[in-house]
Amino acid sequence: MIELFNPEYLVNLILEVLIVLTPIFIIFVVFQLFILKLPRSYFFNTLKGFFLTFIGLILFLYGVQIGFMPAGYVIGATLALSRHRWLLVPIGFLLGFVVTIVEPSVRVLCIEVEKSTSGYIKEKQIFYILSLGVSVAVALAMAKILFEIPLLYILLPGYILVFALSYIAGPKFTALSFDSGGVATGPMTVSFLLSISIGAAGIFEGMDVVLHGFGLVAIASLAPIIAVLVFGMIFQRKTGFLKK
Repeated sequence: MIELFNPEYLVNLILEVLIVLTPIFIIFVVFQLFILKLPRSYFFNTLKGFFLTFIGLILFLYGVQIGFMPAGYVIGATLALSRHRWLLVPIGFLLGFVVTIVEPSVRVLCIEVEKSTSGYIKEKQIFYILSLGVSVAVALAMAKILFEIPLLYILLPGYILVFALSYIAGPKFTALSFDSGGVATGPMTVSFLLSISIGAAGIFEGMDVVLHGFGLVAIASLAPIIAVLVFGMIFQRKTGFLKK
């Protein structure tokens, strides 16, 4: 955990964000000058967007370091120390749902799905399906810590199920489901929920934190894939939309 105001860390963070965004900005400017030639108002709006993204990334990443990660670690450690360790599972379920709701990448995906299907698949449908999938995944990850379940015992049957469901749901929902698994494990999930997992695993006596604390992100990326594929099967059966 860093101090509330750490000038050295803040300067390094600003430089890192600048290095990441600069190539994207340069590519956009080159395309604007030679290919796109968008109206001046659109170009300046894009520049404003770059600036807001720059500021937003700095504030978010700084907030993660001073807030989300320490808070997640403390929550996981406190629950693991209590007499009711089983609360890790239902609280993990609740936090998985809440964190997915505020995940920016999930919102973008849901908006794009509704636009791409001309509103046939609603934004809220995908939104709640993904949230439910992640919440189940986080609860499963907490159970993995409690009962020391090997990660392979979860991932292997999970991916076998994914391949079977992919064949049934068809290629279009398969593509959507794998993208869903990627966006569901965004910065909110990794920074907050992974900290809870590591905090809980670090308290159990004799438990290897690396072996049992990690793996949450892998499980959290698998569950939304299964959730969307199941949704796709049900949706196609009821409406016939996007059938193979």
